Amino acid sequence: MKKALDFLKNHVEIAFATCEGDRPRIRIFQIMKMEGTTLYFATSPVKEVFRQLHNNPFVEIMASEGKEFVKVSGKADFDVDVETQKWIYDNNPVLPRLYTSFYKMAYFKVEIEEMDHYDLKPTPPMFKHYNLNDNTVNDGYVGERYSKK
Repeated sequence: MKKALDFLKNHVEIAFATCEGDRPRIRIFQIMKMEGTTLYFATSPVKEVFRQLHNNPFVEIMASEGKEFVKVSGKADFDVDVETQKWIYDNNPVLPRLYTSFYKMAYFKVEIEEMDHYDLKPTPPMFKHYNLNDNTVNDGYVGERYSKK
């Protein structure tokens, strides 16, 4: 699991998926801070993503480079302490250019519930599924040539 978490730490620009009604919505987002298995984000309270997260807090996140991918699922939680909010604002070079103060932003965290790590470079390809709710790790399906019989 450490390898997958390290991959996320080094790939902060991610695809971030929400739902609006019965439609998926995806956008590029940035992981602002990572503490263990908790990912922190910031957005504007006037953006659609803010409304979508309040209507349905379940999200999926995908980081990728080349043939390696990490997918995360979890639930957005807007209970982020003020000290962390200030840290995010002060340590991100983009936010102060766009917003005049940290309090103009909405901050949320996602505790990783499940995580998939794919590496398609080796043969056979590697796929690990981590369920952090029940502390299990499973090898995933990577194609019929390499499926366990």
